[in-house]
Amino acid sequence: MNSPDIRRWSTVHAPQRQQPRLLPWSGSEDKPCYLIGDGAGPFSRLADEVEATQLEMAVELLGHARAMLHDRRVSNGELRFLGERFTESLRDVLRIAESRGAQVSTAAEDQRSAPGQGCGGLT
Repeated sequence: MNSPDIRRWSTVHAPQRQQPRLLPWSGSEDKPCYLIGDGAGPFSRLADEVEATQLEMAVELLGHARAMLHDRRVSNGELRFLGERFTESLRDVLRIAESRGAQVSTAAEDQRSAPGQGCGGLT
C-alpha cells in the first residue's frame, strides 16, 4: 500500500494571535494539554512532529489491519490486539482533528475580521 504524504497533510498555518492549541498528548489523569503561543516555538514544532508521527502510524496500522483481515489464520487474540491499537490510533487521530478544527476555525475568524479583507483577500 502506498502511504500518502502525511507530513504534507500535517502542515497547518498557525493563527497570528495566541489561541490555545490542543496538544497531541494528554496530561495526568488523561486530561487534555494545551499550548498558548504563536505556533512557531519549540513545543509547537514538537507537537507538529508528534502529530505527523501519529498520522503515519495510523496509515501503517490500517495497512497491517487489511493484511490481517485477509489472513484466515489470524487468532482472536491477534484481532483483539489489533482492535486495541485501532482504538488508540483513532483516539490520536480524533485529537489531531479536534485541534486542527479549532485552528482552522480561528484562522477563518481572523480572516473574516481583518479590515479590508474579503474572500481570497480581494476587496
